[in-house]
Amino acid sequence: MLTVDFDRLGLRPGDRVLDMGCGAGRHAFEMYKRGADVIAFDQDADELATVREWFTAMREAGEVPAGAEADVKEGDALALPFADGEFDRIVAAEVLEHIHADVDAIKELVRVLRPGGTLAVSVPRWLPEVINWKLSDDYHNAEGGHVRIYTDHELIDKVTKAGRSNDGTPGDAMVFTGKDHAHGLHTPYWWIKCAVGVTNDEHPLAKGYHKLLVWEIMKNPRALHYAGKVLDPLIGKSMVLYFEKPFA
Repeated sequence: MLTVDFDRLGLRPGDRVLDMGCGAGRHAFEMYKRGADVIAFDQDADELATVREWFTAMREAGEVPAGAEADVKEGDALALPFADGEFDRIVAAEVLEHIHADVDAIKELVRVLRPGGTLAVSVPRWLPEVINWKLSDDYHNAEGGHVRIYTDHELIDKVTKAGRSNDGTPGDAMVFTGKDHAHGLHTPYWWIKCAVGVTNDEHPLAKGYHKLLVWEIMKNPRALHYAGKVLDPLIGKSMVLYFEKPFA
């Protein structure tokens, strides 16, 4: 279930890419399949161990192009252990809404992106997320849960200003290049979950809708594909923003 459009990101074979806050690795795996040199970064050692195993399995199964590389790295988003300008492309999918010091994390992403490189950031979309918070405190009060709800203007402002120098001059200020929305079919599922209880997986509505989503992910039937295309711009659960770091 991919959130980022890698064609729009400009991903090419041989690019060095960072999946910051990779989680279970869904975006890292796709970039690896596309021939990139991938670093999957997260603070969860257990998740990274599983991601590393999948990287190995993909390589052994011949699912990645010759020359593609992939590795994992554990660390803190507020102090990325990488050199300035090390990456051609960066993905930060569904991460920033969990980080209290989000501006510091964004500055680190901008720092390790090379001039001319591109960044994709996805967060929960404002309206679906507001409804989730209204329906359930448990949805966002869980340990490691969401600490804020972004508007598109707020997040664009934070990212585009992240490259400015201390005196406020533009410097390497990021350029916003476009916006998209994804996972429209998933929004009603979370509204249902928040209404009946976030942990109540056995509720008939939640259970039935979950089966629908599994069918969508596994089989991608035409009807659900088109339904998703209609719902994405209307109630897509995720907002995806794309940026480019200009040459100095």
